[in-house]
Amino acid sequence: MTAIVLQARIDSSRLPGKALLLLDGKQLVFRVMEALNNIPADLRVLACTEDSLSSFTPLAQEADFQILAGPKEDVLERYCLAIRKYSIDRVIRATGDNPFVFADAAASINTEASSINADYAGFLNLPYGAGVESVSSSALLRAAEQANLPSEREHVCPYLYNHPELFSVYRPNAPEYWHFPDMRITVDTQEDYNRAAELYCALNNESNRYNGETIIKKYAEIFYK
Repeated sequence: MTAIVLQARIDSSRLPGKALLLLDGKQLVFRVMEALNNIPADLRVLACTEDSLSSFTPLAQEADFQILAGPKEDVLERYCLAIRKYSIDRVIRATGDNPFVFADAAASINTEASSINADYAGFLNLPYGAGVESVSSSALLRAAEQANLPSEREHVCPYLYNHPELFSVYRPNAPEYWHFPDMRITVDTQEDYNRAAELYCALNNESNRYNGETIIKKYAEIFYK
C-alpha cells in the first residue's frame, strides 16, 4: 500500500501558527491536504504533534485524511508510527509548508521510484516547496534504527540519501518544464505567506491548478514582471 504521509505542526519560530493561517478562507494545512488529494495513493495520513492534534483533527476529517500524533522533534519516528499503524509499503512524504505541491511531479517520481524499487527518490531542482519524496517503508524503519543525529530524525530522509552505500537512492534532475530551482513557493516566513496568498487566489480560476507547469506559469505572470 502506498500512503501520502504529511508531517505538520502548529508552532513555528519564523511564522507562528502558520499551519492555521488562512489561504482564501481555509487553513494552510488544509490547503496542503487539498493539493495532496490530487496525487494517486491508497491512503492519506496527517502525522502531527500532540499539541496540534485537537486543532488538526477536524481539518483532517474534512480533507479525508487519517490523523495520528507523535514526537515533536523526532519526525522520523512519527513516520514509523504511521507505517506500523497502517501497514504502509511506500510513503510519499510531504510537509505542511507546501500548498503548491506539483501533483503531476509527485505522481511521476513515485511511479519511477516504485518501478525501480528505490529506497529513496526525489527530484532535484524543482521550485522550493513543489516536491515530495517517495520512500520505501522498510528503508524508513531501518533509518529509524540507525540514525542518531537530531537533524536526521527531524528531517526524516537525510540519513537515507546521505548513505547511498546502504540504500538505493534515486535523485534525478527535474525535467526542463519543472526545472526552476530559484522559484520559492513554500511558506516559511511572512513574506512567503504574502506571496502564497496572492498566488493561491490567482490560481483559483485555473482548471489545472495542481499541475506544475500551471503553477510555474502563474507565478511568473505575477512575480516576474
